[in-house]
Amino acid sequence: MRTSRFAAATALLALAVAACGGASPAGNGGDSAAFEITKDTAPAKGAVDTVTWSLYAEPQSLDYAYAFDYHPNTVLANVCEQLMRITPDLKVEPGLAEAAANPDPKRWVYTIRDGVKFHDGSTLTADDVVASMRRHMDPKVGSYWVSAYQNVDTIEKTGPMEVTVHLKKPDQLFNEEMGTSAGTIESAASLAKEGYGTPDVGVNCTGPFSFESWQKGQSINFKKFAGYWDKALEPKVNTLTMVFIPDPAARVNAMLAGEVDGGYLLPPPGFAKLRTAANGTLYFGPNTTAVNLIPADLKGTLGDVNVRRALSMALDRDGIIKAAAGGAGTPAKAPGAIGAWGIAPDAAKEYYAKLPAPTRDVAGAKKLVEEAGASGKKVVIATSTLSPDIGVIANAVQSAGQAIGLKVELKAVAPEAYTALFSDPKAREGIDLFMTIWYDSTPDPLEFYGILRTGDFANYGGYSNPEYDALVDEAVAQADPAARAATVAKLQEIAVRDVIWIPLYEPPHTMFLNKRLTGAPTGISQLVFPWAARLGSAG
Repeated sequence: MRTSRFAAATALLALAVAACGGASPAGNGGDSAAFEITKDTAPAKGAVDTVTWSLYAEPQSLDYAYAFDYHPNTVLANVCEQLMRITPDLKVEPGLAEAAANPDPKRWVYTIRDGVKFHDGSTLTADDVVASMRRHMDPKVGSYWVSAYQNVDTIEKTGPMEVTVHLKKPDQLFNEEMGTSAGTIESAASLAKEGYGTPDVGVNCTGPFSFESWQKGQSINFKKFAGYWDKALEPKVNTLTMVFIPDPAARVNAMLAGEVDGGYLLPPPGFAKLRTAANGTLYFGPNTTAVNLIPADLKGTLGDVNVRRALSMALDRDGIIKAAAGGAGTPAKAPGAIGAWGIAPDAAKEYYAKLPAPTRDVAGAKKLVEEAGASGKKVVIATSTLSPDIGVIANAVQSAGQAIGLKVELKAVAPEAYTALFSDPKAREGIDLFMTIWYDSTPDPLEFYGILRTGDFANYGGYSNPEYDALVDEAVAQADPAARAATVAKLQEIAVRDVIWIPLYEPPHTMFLNKRLTGAPTGISQLVFPWAARLGSAG
């Protein structure tokens, strides 16, 4: 849920190590079912004709400007491509731009790869790049990725296959964001068509699979793109169908019955059955995700940092992990996941070690509420049937809040309304708190901590701190990853101190794969990397 990031996150230290390679045992939040992090699956041995993949929800659009959640990105990762590419081991490398240069702090220059074809057979040009990037800055488009462009002044074609981005101020994160939907390149001619990204029009990109058809409420169908430029990722699957199965139990049963070949972001209640499946394997992979509670109104009861701190202290995180995550998770010490520190994974361990452990203290929390004069005050938390874990967590928050003297009310909202909490300020009116499963798309923790600066699109509670804002500005200007990580560590300390978001736990990324197949990455990179291109026969 980032528009509701459902499922997955990194198990603190264990996943930070796993993100760099290998497998690691991870904590289990008190549950008896331990889990092991597996970075990848074995390379495919041959081609397969068809693969059917499950999604927990149907994308509202395939327009990359609105691809800000798990299900649209799971689709588009195989169809559209970005200027840069984020790999399964969370490294940033050239993508549709064969080179990226930063000749001075306020300029990024991209050399566009020659000979790349769109799915309609036309050739990628600098004009397509300029048109695709500029859309994010057009208020009429309303891109969910507009924050990635907040420091951009102009984008212009500076050569037949060269594009230059002029910045208002230095921004190192910008180039990394070019490996996400913020850097997706679409045919300029296709973007001009009315209905772009809809079932009737589809998309025209450069990825290993091309859009074929979209049956509303059922599936989206793709085929192998014979003209794909990257031979190292030439698909072994001829046709790929992604089906929408919103009911968690039905989705698990479809995998067990072999009706679908696999899926990411699996429902925790189904872990037990999937672990023992005879026809496939349940994988826990590296992640950049943390489950948090977002204070949406800092002018209300939760405007007092001591009330937010008290609520955090009262939460039974081990119990939440058991009930909401099937035991697969670790209590979070910070709102940003440790798995998101790809730019400095070793230093991240030291930074995390300095943070206070999330210790439960109901008596101490009740005292804080009393001292804040908040006893009996109301806190409204959103709940929804969109995912079972939302209700589980909302009930746990209500129980914890009432135990310390707060009046916690649950406000049920429809699934589509819950998603709107992340994009529409009006949808958040009357709500003090809502749950998110938030992931970083890049291996840079600044991606998350940067959104908490004053005025950011995703700064839902309206937190404002000049000290914090100055550190964000300092971090985005630091080209050296180690120096940037050290500055972000200071942001992390402030975020924890001020309880800007209330961290709950970090779960692993999850994937089920039928035993006839192999090759797909197990981790969060599947949202930006063409994971289906690596799928193939296991035997």
